[in-house]
Amino acid sequence: MLVFMVNANVFLNKSTGLVLSGGGVKGIAHIGILKALLQRGIYPDSVSGVSAGALVAALYADDKSTDDMLVFFKETPLLKYNFVTINKPGLFDTDKYIPFFQDFFSSNSFEKLNRKLTIVATNMEKGAPKFFNSGNLFKPLLASAALPPVFSPVLIDGSLYADGGIMNNFPIEPLMGDCELIIGSYTTSMKEVTKGQLKSYYQITQRTNLLMLHANAKEKLLIPDLLFNPKGLDRIGVLDKRGIEQAFVLGYDYASKLLDTKIIM
Repeated sequence: MLVFMVNANVFLNKSTGLVLSGGGVKGIAHIGILKALLQRGIYPDSVSGVSAGALVAALYADDKSTDDMLVFFKETPLLKYNFVTINKPGLFDTDKYIPFFQDFFSSNSFEKLNRKLTIVATNMEKGAPKFFNSGNLFKPLLASAALPPVFSPVLIDGSLYADGGIMNNFPIEPLMGDCELIIGSYTTSMKEVTKGQLKSYYQITQRTNLLMLHANAKEKLLIPDLLFNPKGLDRIGVLDKRGIEQAFVLGYDYASKLLDTKIIM
């Protein structure tokens, strides 16, 4: 069987954008995909992300290695008991995660990143998505990943912002017209389920959230020149940190195989 390697030269003389979806812990697959791209000499110039994808995109824009990205997700707590809040609309106070960002990022500034970054969060009052690409970095980044009702919305310029995936789970718009080639990574796994898998309040809630996220992204998945959609991520819980390594491996193996068999003209 003939195997065709993706020619990195295709990307050398063209501006390349990378868009990363949400997905919670499943979004760690983005890191594996990034590692496969970087190993083949493909370095996106601009990145756009939402939720977990926004975090990975920001770490990449800050020139963090994929190993450092994994350390960030492994060492940053998700459901920390003393972050529980009774004064904000959420179970955990999102603002208390800022010190972890201060430890890992070089600066709290979009302008000091090494690559162009855009992230999206949802304005909960206006019911509209908002793109952030300048000014302070940490609060928009936290807001983009603040999944309701687990994490409290983040106050930015007098408005409350939460998970960008509520309204835009594949924020490709900032890259369109700005990049000659667009690579997409979609980790919000979607498949049919049986009636037996929809028996509890929790199962119905999870399914509803997944359908909502997928509905606002599925048409845009046809736009990228190269799309990664790793399989097997449905076995990993959205907030289950035990799945970090598994998600990374699934993303890396999937991307490596696709990059080594797909021809990009």
